Amino acid sequence: MQKVVFSLVMLLLIPVLTTAQARFLTVEDATYMNPKLIAANLSQLQWQPGTEQFVYVASNCLVQGFATKSLRDTLIRLADLNFLLKYNKFDTLKRFPAITFLTAGKFRFINGTKLYVCDIRKNSIGVDNSWDDKAENLDFSKETNKLAFTKDNNLYITFNGRETAVTAEKNPDIEYGSNRVHRNEFGIDKGTFWSPDENMLAFYRMDQSMVTDYPLVNINTRIATVEPTKYPMAGMTSHKVTVGIYSTASGKTIYLQTDSSGSADSSLKIEYLTNITWSPDQKYIYIATLNRDQNFMQLNQYSSRDGRYIKTLFKEQNETYIEPMYGLRFLPKSSDKFIWESRRDGYNHLYLYNTNGELIQQLTSGKWEVSEFVSFDESSSVAYFLCNKDNPLDQRLYKVDLKNGGISPVTKVDGNHNAKITNDGRYILDTYTNTSVARRIDVLDVNGKLLQTLLAGENPLADYKLGETSLFTLKNDENTDLYCRLIKPVDFDPEKKYPVIIYVYGGPHSQLVTNSWLGGAGLFLNYLADQGYVVFTLDNRGTSNRGRSFEQAIFRNLGNKEVSDQMVGVKYLKSLPFVDSARIGLNGWSYGGFMTISMMLKNPGVFKVGVCGGPVIDWKYYEVMYGERYMDTPESNPKGYEDACLLNSVKNLQGKLLIIHDDQDGTVVLQNSLTFLKKCVDEGKQVDFFLYPGHPHNVRGKDRVHLNQKMALYFRDNL
Repeated sequence: MQKVVFSLVMLLLIPVLTTAQARFLTVEDATYMNPKLIAANLSQLQWQPGTEQFVYVASNCLVQGFATKSLRDTLIRLADLNFLLKYNKFDTLKRFPAITFLTAGKFRFINGTKLYVCDIRKNSIGVDNSWDDKAENLDFSKETNKLAFTKDNNLYITFNGRETAVTAEKNPDIEYGSNRVHRNEFGIDKGTFWSPDENMLAFYRMDQSMVTDYPLVNINTRIATVEPTKYPMAGMTSHKVTVGIYSTASGKTIYLQTDSSGSADSSLKIEYLTNITWSPDQKYIYIATLNRDQNFMQLNQYSSRDGRYIKTLFKEQNETYIEPMYGLRFLPKSSDKFIWESRRDGYNHLYLYNTNGELIQQLTSGKWEVSEFVSFDESSSVAYFLCNKDNPLDQRLYKVDLKNGGISPVTKVDGNHNAKITNDGRYILDTYTNTSVARRIDVLDVNGKLLQTLLAGENPLADYKLGETSLFTLKNDENTDLYCRLIKPVDFDPEKKYPVIIYVYGGPHSQLVTNSWLGGAGLFLNYLADQGYVVFTLDNRGTSNRGRSFEQAIFRNLGNKEVSDQMVGVKYLKSLPFVDSARIGLNGWSYGGFMTISMMLKNPGVFKVGVCGGPVIDWKYYEVMYGERYMDTPESNPKGYEDACLLNSVKNLQGKLLIIHDDQDGTVVLQNSLTFLKKCVDEGKQVDFFLYPGHPHNVRGKDRVHLNQKMALYFRDNL
């Protein structure tokens, strides 16, 4: 029997701010087509390297401020920048460009296919590099402005505008330097890695020739053409990855001997290479390697001179899975001490190691998670990090003493913080949001003392009428807290009965309920509340930032405990006197699409309407890295796949269901929705379907307005 306990200890009401002439959100507003409704910000806010002076862009001017003074200077205007460009016969700019500071007073920016360097103090500008207009995966070195990029499937480097081909592969199934290695799992977002002196480039080589082609169809040709993508499904043959190192001095490439550093046990053989890190002295490359089951990890050291496997620093093993997301963070001016992040004790924490693989100290511990390592101070005595130590819905800045392990908070205000810290660690640009602050930016000292406020965080929705939002917890049958958000309709009348829309995601790497502006809900959910719905969201087991057991509770049985937890929320909703229990709807995308249909099929008659996009229907159709992490293979976990397959429960479908998919979806392939539609036909079940041409795994741009209109209208007409 499901037990529901209402915990109102942490009940948080978000104030409803209205004016005498309050307006209602439009669907265009809710799709962020109105920039005035986005919280104010300081564009490109950053510290100038080696200084206590920050800069930001305002009104097409680069403005400079000081950590301890309220004085502001204009460093350079767009007009000044364009004068320099025009004087040197370069193309001018329509708006101030995105800049990266190289040194104090000297920054770089891209315009077209050229990299410019502007020295404000010398009042000079010049082109420091250029590249082919077909270049992709651009990766600039930090100081010398060398550029690594890909073109088709090969890797190139340009320096001072001179292009050098690193590879000359004719087989299109072999890619070099791609950011799509291992399908961007394990924190991978790039495929090239510059050495500290920027004279060597490590890169991924990905051989997909053994991977099955998956057909995507281009409808823009007279006769539609098939444009296949490589899509290794769970249990099928995956690609083969190696790591090369190219020397710009010799023009030669060597490959790391990653195959020679695996275990004799075939089940522990290296399959995935991630978290690539250069040693500060650039003698070595460190790689976190994982087996196919993703339950055994080795942190390996390789020689950058000849690619030899040197040693394994340490290993981690788990009955479920291990997911290393970040590389080594070497202490400043040290080549033998680094911080490693791990969930080995059940929560993501920081560990101080040396390169002999010896654990010096576990720096953080407790039933809370480090969410982001931020930086060290210049003396290597302190490390800064963001965590949810105070509240699972918060992310606050903390620091840890690397000598004695002492931990102390830096930011004093609750909410979700983002910090940028000076090189010496003395001053902090603290940007934060919470349920009552849209965005605020402060300058703090190392102890968190407020020095000045740069942005006060005014409410951009002050002229709009919004429903009251509350954040609170419920308890599931294991007495675990489940965090919830509820938005009441505008002009709420407790004597009336309202329909409900439950917005759900429910999968790993997600946290929908947060102590941030609008409680993390965004404008579209508030728009739905404007239309007269109670809008509810719950973060079930399987979601992030609650520890390993909470997230990995769903291992090998997707759609089971997640649905059980969501039904705790449904029971709570039904207990509310203002909820119309016969009019409950569901909405979710991707994993949320899987959850929407799962909840309808496992609880027939409870939900009147479901609207979902890009749903996973059968996990055997999902890609290998993500799918096998959470489900293992169909061969090793047949019951898990059988239970999670939504095709097996179509006969239970009751209520109206709209499925939306994108015809270019290379994440959740269209086969998922099509097989579900076919099964609905076979079972005599009516279902609605809409396809968005030309979009991958979501609908963005102006078409997003159409999507939001479609979803809102479907609820209006059926709920």
